Amino acid sequence: MKKQSSLCVSMSVTRSLRRRSTEPEKRLWYRLRDRQLDGRKFRRQVPVDRFVVDFLCHDAKLIVELDGGPHAENIRADLARTEILENCGYRVIRYWNSEILQKLENVLEDILAHLNRRK
Repeated sequence: MKKQSSLCVSMSVTRSLRRRSTEPEKRLWYRLRDRQLDGRKFRRQVPVDRFVVDFLCHDAKLIVELDGGPHAENIRADLARTEILENCGYRVIRYWNSEILQKLENVLEDILAHLNRRK
């Protein structure tokens, strides 16, 4: 029963996060959804271990995280989170929200390069 209960909490949290997406998250999701990038399936706001990651391409074991203002102050926490996610077998790449808003094509090219490294 506990597993089901924690799964429900995770699902409600992820639903809430999807509903409250930031503008950079919306813009990147618009370009990643429906297998638009190299035919790869991405999911958003996905539970991995004890975290909810912004975007996940499960086949490539690639996590894409977007960082805004609060993350600049929490670098240690982000590094610890990245280490845990990498220990789960994922590669984690991070972009600042400003990069998504100002240089989205460059970000997409970089994500594509990471995807191709994992093939």
